[in-house]
Amino acid sequence: MSALLKVSSLVDAISELIGKLIMWLVLACVLISAANAIVRRAFNYSSNAYLEIQWYLFAAVFMLGAGFVFLKNGHVRIDFVSSRLSTRTNAIIDIVGILLFVAPFCVLMVDLSWPLFYRAWVSGEMSPQAGGLIRWPVLLLMPVGFSLLLLQCVSELIKRAAYLGGHRAEPYSVDVHEKPDEIKLAEELMAEAEHKGQPSGGAR
Repeated sequence: MSALLKVSSLVDAISELIGKLIMWLVLACVLISAANAIVRRAFNYSSNAYLEIQWYLFAAVFMLGAGFVFLKNGHVRIDFVSSRLSTRTNAIIDIVGILLFVAPFCVLMVDLSWPLFYRAWVSGEMSPQAGGLIRWPVLLLMPVGFSLLLLQCVSELIKRAAYLGGHRAEPYSVDVHEKPDEIKLAEELMAEAEHKGQPSGGAR
């Protein structure tokens, strides 16, 4: 199990690195979008390439970030149900869900999306829009993104199994009981407003 946990740590490190890189992609997307809007308004000029690079970057953030979200336990859960179950029960549910749904879905999507990328790569497929971009980079995001998610599935399975076997104190890489950053920020703003004597609930 110690060797498997080392594999899990390596996968987690890869997902963490990709997550940090994605943050810069978000910034790039915002800057390009803002620059495109300014140029269009100020100089009455625009290009389909500027528009397409925005959704290329958005697609990269979405596809490449799935494994990072799984690492941070940020995926959608039915909190009303999961909060009433024990950590052990949630770990078992996660294992069943990964094995029956998430991992097979990732394998299926890699199998279906790779030929799309390969055909675009071989043919040099371009956007049908005038001045548009070449298509294979954005199509490559699908098999790569689902492969990264599949790797993270393996890591999460190892951690859940290690927890159930008594080799790990927690089944997750993050503290699931810790409040999300947005909740912390909202509480800080409310506390600051109350401290200044301002109403926090709005006018009535």
